[in-house]
Amino acid sequence: MDKFTMLSGVAAPLLRSNIDTDTVIRIERLTQNARQDLGPYAFEALRFRPDGSEDPACVLNQAPFRGAPIVLAGENFGCGSSREGAVWALIAAGIRCVIAESFGDIFYNNCFQNGLLPVRLPANEIAMLGQAVEVDLEKQRVSSGSHAFPFDIEPIRREALLEGLDEISRTMKSAAVIAQWEENDRVQRPWIWGG
Repeated sequence: MDKFTMLSGVAAPLLRSNIDTDTVIRIERLTQNARQDLGPYAFEALRFRPDGSEDPACVLNQAPFRGAPIVLAGENFGCGSSREGAVWALIAAGIRCVIAESFGDIFYNNCFQNGLLPVRLPANEIAMLGQAVEVDLEKQRVSSGSHAFPFDIEPIRREALLEGLDEISRTMKSAAVIAQWEENDRVQRPWIWGG
């Protein structure tokens, strides 16, 4: 997983509520494509018309927001099904941070397993963010122009993103402690270890 420390870039204002995971990536795209190839299909329900042509009214198809690494959203972003592929699609599209009022719980948890930073801010603060946004995970601050807003994140999740660690990598940081426990347990309960 890539580390996340600081991100500066254009923030695409997709200020809708209840953008569900099916809107982020359609289920059939997950069965037809490898996770690194999902980027072109992120938000396709919003970005394309039924005939397959781009919808110029979609902010994600407009300059300067095309390819933006940050998305600004309304409440309950990532609600719906629990597909981790929604996070994969965003990352494959170059999006590393979503700033929203709130998130679907499972989507929020999946973000941390894949290196995408979900930031919760109140609607009035999101409304003050301009086109150029900086997200500083070390300082836990989002800034744009003269505005700067702190955000909360669980310390263990913050550390994992800063170091680029998923749950397995985090566990492996304690490999020596685990090995010592196993060695002690083999002495105390040899029958568990099969001889």
